[in-house]
Amino acid sequence: MKEVYFVKSLEEDFATKSLKGNKKLTCQTLSNIIKTKTIIPNTISFGRKRRLSCTILDKSYNKTYRPQGIIFQTDKIPDYIFPFDLVVLSAADNIIVHYYRIKNNLQLYYNHSLIKGFEKFVFKNFQTMIKSVKSPKVAWKKVNDFRRKNGYNELKKQKYRLVEYNEAVFHNRIRINPIGVVGYRKKAREVAKKLGLPCFISAKKFYQSLNK
Repeated sequence: MKEVYFVKSLEEDFATKSLKGNKKLTCQTLSNIIKTKTIIPNTISFGRKRRLSCTILDKSYNKTYRPQGIIFQTDKIPDYIFPFDLVVLSAADNIIVHYYRIKNNLQLYYNHSLIKGFEKFVFKNFQTMIKSVKSPKVAWKKVNDFRRKNGYNELKKQKYRLVEYNEAVFHNRIRINPIGVVGYRKKAREVAKKLGLPCFISAKKFYQSLNK
């Protein structure tokens, strides 16, 4: 059976954040994640239950939400998975692509509701998802068809990056086996060295290294 690798994206300070009212607070640092070998659900958005959102790496899906994060394995199975960033299902026409543009105003962009019928994109597992949505190109077509049929604007081409990674969701904290750190900046290499983990400039580079 093929081994499964996840990536949890982290902010520039190598921590997860969570919204409390209109304030964004640190939920967990990478040092704590490595020390406890546990990742805690941190995401609160779109009126849904607090969750831990990660990306499952695959030849078709090897991009990530942010350029830095932690690669890990776990014996826990995601509660469900989307073939793209959940934000593309927002009941809004103004969807921001780049996180750095909204990171100080998350509450303004994460409080949208989801388009009615969004559940059609909820998959029980990665195998089922990949059979239906084989690639970002397919995901792009499907989500734009869905948005158009429900009276919302199709996504503009510059938003394509939002379908280049999947969103695997856990509702409870998970135990992990840390594999490595992702990041192209000097800080990523420093953090990885301090924690005794290898550093990869991107999730894609890590995934490609598995086949060498």
